[in-house]
Amino acid sequence: MKKTKSIYCILLMILVLLISGCSKNSKSSGNESQKDILLTPIIEEPSAGLTVTPIEITILPTAIPTRPPEEDSESKRVAKNLMHTMTLEEKVAQMFFVRCPEEHAQDILEEYQFGGYLLFARDFEGETKESVTKKITKYQEVSKIPAFIGVDEEGGTVNRVSKYPAFRVKPFESPSNLYKKGGFDEISKDTKEKSELLLSLGINLNFAPVCDVASSSKDFIYPRAFGTEVKKTSEYVTLVVKTMKEMGIGSVLKHFPGYGNNVDTHTGIAIDKRDYETFQNNDFLPFKAGIDAGSPFVLVSHNIVECMDDKLPASISEVVHRILRNQLGFNSLVITDDLSMDAITTYTGDEAAAVLAVEAGNDMLCCTNYKEQIAAVVSAVKSGKITEERIEESVLRILQTKYDMGIIK
Repeated sequence: MKKTKSIYCILLMILVLLISGCSKNSKSSGNESQKDILLTPIIEEPSAGLTVTPIEITILPTAIPTRPPEEDSESKRVAKNLMHTMTLEEKVAQMFFVRCPEEHAQDILEEYQFGGYLLFARDFEGETKESVTKKITKYQEVSKIPAFIGVDEEGGTVNRVSKYPAFRVKPFESPSNLYKKGGFDEISKDTKEKSELLLSLGINLNFAPVCDVASSSKDFIYPRAFGTEVKKTSEYVTLVVKTMKEMGIGSVLKHFPGYGNNVDTHTGIAIDKRDYETFQNNDFLPFKAGIDAGSPFVLVSHNIVECMDDKLPASISEVVHRILRNQLGFNSLVITDDLSMDAITTYTGDEAAAVLAVEAGNDMLCCTNYKEQIAAVVSAVKSGKITEERIEESVLRILQTKYDMGIIK
């Protein structure tokens, strides 16, 4: 009997020891399970008829990624160093893309130091390739900062150079005709030949391609537009801009925000009554294609676009410029259509137009009456109406673009 009790005692002690060990392990195991619960969501089957609403979790980054500062770019360093050597008058003059004067063009450029000269048909009439090249070379020789030398050589109804046999046997055809003949292959060949001709003369900027999408064949812009299809027009713009860039010549996208079925602003004010969705789904798309392809310029029209700004022509509307910058993401040079056109002169005087154009956000002003307009902008800066920082913002872009295009070495 005693022996049996001893065995029971021993078994009882072993049982107590086992229970004690399990209790310790259980505590340890419990801690690990709690960790798992914190990391792993418990998924339960929903009861019948119960609707489960998922919870959306937004993970916020600890820091917002930023683009590398532009201060580090070589073009910006060169531009800044150059800008610091310029007087206020020289900075303002860089913002002017002047219609080349009929007489004393070299002397006038030497005096004012414009940002660029825009050549028209009269500058090629009766000239030869050699004589034009010589003139342009002299323009650059008197420019402290090499100038943009531009021309409108669209093909079709707008040709400044090839309309004269001294430069081409026959004028360049319109893009729409070329496309009908041989598709985008013909457009590519034409763009290359056009670029080669202009570059050989010393012209570094062609005011093309036309990005406007015509509504019908009756529209004023139709002969100059690629057509009425937005997708095809966007493909055309992309091809032309990329080809010109590869050839080493700058392009100008025109006429933002899109001409549509509006009247000719050379002879009066055009009021565009279309809704904003039309621009988003149609007119903006070829411009966006050209911007994405790397065009250095966008030209803004003088149309009053009521859905954007029902009071001011697009070229002097801050709202339109914000749309171009913020909605389409354009960060290079914005230039006005000619401020001497009737759509502007009817609306406001030369001096006021130039000041309004700068205030709206234009980087360059296309003009004929440069004396009055430059003086008005300089005066506006000196009076505090326009800050010098606003001028420098555009001048920096101008100089950077010239550097990027190889105009400034």
